[in-house]
Amino acid sequence: MRFSSKTFVLIALVCALLLSLGTVNAAPAQAGKRVFYVTRLDEVPGATERHQQIQQQGLAADKLVAAHLEQLGFKVTFFDQTVDPAKAAGFDLVVLSSVVQSREMADTGFKDVKVPLLTWENDLMDSLRLTGRRKGLDYGEVEKEHYIRVINAPHALAGGVSNGKTYVYPRDVMMGWGVPARAATVIATLPGEPDKAVVFAYERGATMDYDFVAPARRVALFLDNDTFSNLSPDGVKLFDAAVAWAAQAPKS
Repeated sequence: MRFSSKTFVLIALVCALLLSLGTVNAAPAQAGKRVFYVTRLDEVPGATERHQQIQQQGLAADKLVAAHLEQLGFKVTFFDQTVDPAKAAGFDLVVLSSVVQSREMADTGFKDVKVPLLTWENDLMDSLRLTGRRKGLDYGEVEKEHYIRVINAPHALAGGVSNGKTYVYPRDVMMGWGVPARAATVIATLPGEPDKAVVFAYERGATMDYDFVAPARRVALFLDNDTFSNLSPDGVKLFDAAVAWAAQAPKS
């Protein structure tokens, strides 16, 4: 079959159009959404050299998380742990890093913000009403673990990771967990400990612990201060899914 020069030109134009449409569709799904990222920017007066080093390492890890979020299309702004939670109004997502000093944020006002919130600071789970108040029973951390068990694969928060045991780190690290209220959606637990959730969430309007009603979506993850960069491919999928679900407006 022979094609005229006009036909070749037409084919070229159609291909160019399809490529341009593909480029548009390939834009990050979270483009333009704003993240209110809470960490420890300022060194605590009188802090020991060791604590200063921990703070600096934690901030460096948070910058890696922020860079990843920006690759997803988010616009990230850092705030110190002393920030007024009311300033989060107008943002699309609040992230509470585990680098913050939880004792300085006890009974934090962030529990009341009407902005979706994601955290991996297990020592704030009680203050945020994600769990009860008893450390070691309602929330805590396991010193050495790199596997989790996904139990709710069909949910968007699972990020396409199949049900069953999967590793989220290449080697053992500290991993946070919580025992959420009944209204929570549990995505993954510690292997062999089905009551200890490592990925769980509350929909806006759900009843959290202490009969607290979620002002917006809430998500808790298993990360530690500086373990984000060591996540396995499945670990990254779970992180990205948590961020995407939290920042997405629920269906009315």
